[in-house]
Amino acid sequence: MSQDLKAGDFLVYQLESAVALLRVLDVEGIDGEKVWHLTAYSEFFPDVEAAENAVAGLESLTTSMPHVALTDRAFESTQVARIAHMPLTDQENLPLTQWRQDHVREIHDRSIRLLMGLR
Repeated sequence: MSQDLKAGDFLVYQLESAVALLRVLDVEGIDGEKVWHLTAYSEFFPDVEAAENAVAGLESLTTSMPHVALTDRAFESTQVARIAHMPLTDQENLPLTQWRQDHVREIHDRSIRLLMGLR
């Protein structure tokens, strides 16, 4: 599945009793390794349909992590499913642009669930 994902895709992942949202900002190769740039949202939803409805009203979502860079291994450790695609705005891309301009570009090798303090 990850091979088909692209910038602007909304993804859901399962938690114990809810689903949560991610958004792909970019996928790129750095030093021969695939790196996933994501936005993580704060809200949790009882099911995928509720997450899809929230994406339709995007302005009501809040981000908990405007940008996080993950190794391919870290990204693949959490099963995701694409639920929607919308082009990214300049504002949504700003955290990624700032990361690229930083001399210290942190790339995490821990799952998004662990980075967000979720199980």
